[in-house]
Parts: sequence; structure tokens; C-alpha cells
Amino acid sequence: MNSIMLGAAASYYANGSFVLAIVIAAVVLILAIVFFRYVPLGLWINARASGAPVKISSLVGMRFRRISPQKIVNAYIKARKAGLDVTTDMLETHFLAGGNVERVINALISAKQASINLSFTTACAIDLAGRDVLQAVQMSVLPKVIETPPVAAIAQDGIELRAKARVTVRTNIERLVGGAGEETIIARVGEGIVTTIGSSTTHKAVLENPDSISQTVLEKGLDKGTAYEILSIDIADIDVGRNIGAQLQMDQAEADRRIAQAKAEERRAMAVAHEQEMKAAVQEMRAKVVEAEAKVPLAMAEALREGKLGVMDYYQMQNTIADTEMRSGIAKAATPNQDIAKPLDGKK
Repeated sequence: MNSIMLGAAASYYANGSFVLAIVIAAVVLILAIVFFRYVPLGLWINARASGAPVKISSLVGMRFRRISPQKIVNAYIKARKAGLDVTTDMLETHFLAGGNVERVINALISAKQASINLSFTTACAIDLAGRDVLQAVQMSVLPKVIETPPVAAIAQDGIELRAKARVTVRTNIERLVGGAGEETIIARVGEGIVTTIGSSTTHKAVLENPDSISQTVLEKGLDKGTAYEILSIDIADIDVGRNIGAQLQMDQAEADRRIAQAKAEERRAMAVAHEQEMKAAVQEMRAKVVEAEAKVPLAMAEALREGKLGVMDYYQMQNTIADTEMRSGIAKAATPNQDIAKPLDGKK
């Protein structure tokens, strides 16, 4: 009986040791996972091997601050290899501000190799302003050519010219933050082209000497307040367009013709209205005549009743009227002969 109890106890202790071993192994595994999750041991070894040591506590702090240690360490190693005076705190600050750490370090390395004075603070400011600081440094080393769209302008002789220019610019690092961009350069160059062509007496003078446009535009200092420095302005092409002066004269002549036509139409309408007024006046006078003639018999009858007009006087007056009508009839008799002779001329 005692032996049975001792065997059961030994079996119990053996099973308990196995479970405890499994629990300890699980805890160790979890701790290892957490350790390697928050402690980038590989990056720490890589940084020390590259000659840019980083404290393990700094790497753990980056994990807790939700900063990618990979980006910070790689940029730091690259900066130290290039001889830049940059710390991990500076890189973390720029990363937390929303900047591109790798692009800033690449720009600083390119600027140092090209002997361009560019500080880390200025590079960060340019990057946070939304400009590509690496491209700006590259444009300082290798200037960029900006081609303007065709600019139409009219010379004083009324001929239209279309000019296209190529502007060679390089980045001005000091004015990159707050300076105007390429659109301003293109607009100012276009304004200079229009001014130069517009002040020319003839379009032939511009075609004979297109360098006058470049000289005039360069003298205006068009790169003031911009992020670029204009090196040269070359006129690539000049085309002759329409004769705007002649077109304006034609339009003016057409407008004058329409004005004269409108005035003539106004005068004709006034003449027609005046004619209608005269016809109405004639009809009014005829009505008055008819009215007066209607009063004559009444006046004669009144005169006969009052004895102011005798019967013989009345007959003499009738004879006179009859004689007048006879003479009028004789005069009208000759009129048809004249009307008959008109068709002989070949006109209807």
C-alpha cells in the first residue's frame, strides 16, 4: 500500500515538472518575441559595424515613439559616411514633422560634393515647404531649360508675331523657401516678349534682330523674388501671324458702313413719315375745300333770298363756269396725244 502511494506521488511530481517546463518555455518565447519586436538588434549591430553607433535605448525609444528605426538608422549611417554633422535626434525631429529624411540626407550629400552651402536646417525647411530639395540641388549643379508656350504679340505696324523662348534657369537655394516657381518665370518672360514686340516700329525689325527680345527681357530682372536664377533667354522660333492692323481697319470700315446705312435708313424713314404727314395735310386741305364748296350754294341761296344777288348775275356766273369748264376740257384734250408718244422711246 505504501509503495502504491509513493508511485502515485512520484508520477504527480513528474507531470507537474513537465507542465512547469512548458510554461517557462512559453514565457521565455514570449519575452524573446517582445524583445526582438521592440529591440532592433540587427540595426544596432549594423550601425556599430558601419561606424555610426546608435544606443540600444534610442532604438527602443524610436519603437515606442512610432518612428521607423530602419529609416533613421540608414539615413544616419549614410550621413556619417559622407561626413555630415547630423545626429539621430535631428533626423527624428524632421521625421516627426512629416519630412522625408532620406531625401534630405541625399540632398545634403549632393550639395557637399558640389561645394554648395546648404545646411541641415535649410534643407529641412525646403523639404517641409513641399519642394523637392534633392531636385533643387541637382538643378543648381545642372541648370534646367524651361520652354515657354507660343506668345502672341503685335508690333506697331499691326503685324502679329508668335515667339517661343527657351529659358535656362538654376535653383537659388537661398530664395527657394518662399520664392515663386516656374509659372512665374514663364509669365514674366511672356510679358517681356509682348512688351518688346509691342514697342517695335515694324515686325521686320524683330525678325531681323530677335536677340533684342532676349536683351530686353534679361535687363528687366525677371528672376527677382523667384526661386530661380535666369542664366539666359534664347528665342527658339518666331512666326508671322495675322495682319491685325488691316483686320482692324476692315472692321472699322464695316462698322462705319453700317453706321452710315443706319443713318440713311433713319433719314429715309423720316422722309417717308414726312411724306405721309404731307399727304394727310393735303387730304385735310381738300376736306376744307369741299367743305367750303358745300357752303357756296347755301350762300348763293341766302343772297338770292336777301336780294343781294340777281337772277341775271346768277346766269352770268353759270355762263362763266361753263366757259371755264369748256376751256379745261379743250386743254385736257391735248394730253392723250402726248401720252401716246411716250412708248416710242422704248420705255414703259
